[in-house]
Amino acid sequence: MRIADVAVVGGGLGGVAAALAAAEAGCTVVLTCDQEVLGGQVTTQLVPALDEHPHVEEGGVSASYRRLRELIRAQYGGVANPGGGWVSRLCFEPAAAKAALDRMLAPHVASGRLTVLTGTAPGSARVHAGTLESVTLSTGETVSAEVFCDATELGDLLPLAGAPWTVGSEGRDAYGEELALDGGPRPSAVQSCTTGFLVEHLPGEDHTVERPPGYERWRVRQPFTLEIAGWDGRVHRYRMFEQGPDGHPPFWTYRRLREGAVLGGRDLALINWVGNDYADRSLVDEPELAAAESRLLSLAFLHWLQTEAGFPGLRLVTEAPVTFGGLAVHPYVRESRRLAVPRPVTEHDLRPRPGRARAAAMPDSVGVAWYHMDVHPRVGHPRSHYAPSAPFQIPLSALVAPEPGNLLAAAKNLGATQAAAAAYRVHHGEWAVGEAAGALAAHCVRRSVPPSRVAADRRELSALQAALVARGVPIAWALDVPVDDPLFGAVQLLAAAGAVRQDTLEIGPGAALTDGDRAALRAAAHRLTGANVPAPAFDGAATWGEACLALARAAGLVREEDR
Repeated sequence: MRIADVAVVGGGLGGVAAALAAAEAGCTVVLTCDQEVLGGQVTTQLVPALDEHPHVEEGGVSASYRRLRELIRAQYGGVANPGGGWVSRLCFEPAAAKAALDRMLAPHVASGRLTVLTGTAPGSARVHAGTLESVTLSTGETVSAEVFCDATELGDLLPLAGAPWTVGSEGRDAYGEELALDGGPRPSAVQSCTTGFLVEHLPGEDHTVERPPGYERWRVRQPFTLEIAGWDGRVHRYRMFEQGPDGHPPFWTYRRLREGAVLGGRDLALINWVGNDYADRSLVDEPELAAAESRLLSLAFLHWLQTEAGFPGLRLVTEAPVTFGGLAVHPYVRESRRLAVPRPVTEHDLRPRPGRARAAAMPDSVGVAWYHMDVHPRVGHPRSHYAPSAPFQIPLSALVAPEPGNLLAAAKNLGATQAAAAAYRVHHGEWAVGEAAGALAAHCVRRSVPPSRVAADRRELSALQAALVARGVPIAWALDVPVDDPLFGAVQLLAAAGAVRQDTLEIGPGAALTDGDRAALRAAAHRLTGANVPAPAFDGAATWGEACLALARAAGLVREEDR
């Protein structure tokens, strides 16, 4: 039996972030992964073109996520976007992600704090008196821990542990969400998955793959095309290697992962498009069959690109590392089982608010993210749906299972509705959820308290939030106070508690201090500590930032040596 302080079951981005946070807090950690390679979205699911928010280069992500991006770029000599793909500011080959993640975890593996078990999935769980005691893996090995984090791609540990969960659309009747399907719950209406594939282009050669079964059906129903219905209500028309008639850039560079003209050698392009977006079956309900058919669909779309679209020189890069013959080892997962909590995050929590730069405030914030609510075709419901969001937070309450009491959601399975979870599912969102869960797990181990106590006790929550910001995790949106700024910790804690200007994503720490600022800062400090901070704490403070730091120190929220 493997025994650790924290067990992280699932080795995608959320799982790696959770394991890293717990290990860096001094816990012993076991990290398991059902694949042979860690990384999920950026490796075996073949989506190493990061879906991120427009401010990612300046803020809105943690120090550890920023380090991941830096390590990937370093492998290309510091090239900002090695693939030059226009869907993202950072497109790269999956092997680069694997190397970066391995490097981040290596010191903890070497120290013995972290044990990584790959190629094994959770098979069963032992729960006693409301506590998850152990998980037996598909290899027969058993893992025991004080706190468990479910970071599996499909929320597989939730049903094994007897935790309440949901999947599919809650239905519009539940919360009045526009993106929900009409009526009551539709658990079978799970979002599509996609088996991406890597190709290069060799003009004058013929690398046409065999036409797979189902080609004719999918060709019409998907349909196979380089045109796509845009969120603006117009049809966007693309061309393979040239600008489209609407002025859109080439399809070839959409998710290009390697730009040969910059890096030398060949171009490599990832094909992840509406043409191979698979929604015939639920990956949650029928994982093996859905994965197999998703693979066939991708081969069918490739065959169409080579034949009817007229590009026989597209060659499936079968020798590409961290792939299965040029295709993703596992389909890209857009929807997981989700933890059922009393108050899930909904579409309404993430929507833009008139005159406000941020989404609705979440006082128990343990992280931030931002992406639109992008609901892909659902099984039985082929239309995609979209809604904008404002920069939002990750509430602690969405991570803590009602039962068993020591189980946390650490990936796409947080307590959110289908619509809201569609905004959290992207790369930096999953990392942020996992990092928060790992930090929470370590906090619980260190202080010998259950997760529910942290969620219910303001002092415990404040201590957790202080630990998060000390490791460079933003819990509020404040783009003009970066993680290496001495004000970062104080600003993050007090802003998350309500002392924030709401009209922009910038705090304005250099602004002159007003009486209103003083009142807002003292009220925020009281929320964090439960105590009144004496007025002399502001003595000598002329700006908002100076007052924020002085107040945070007087209240014991940050120390001189904290960032």
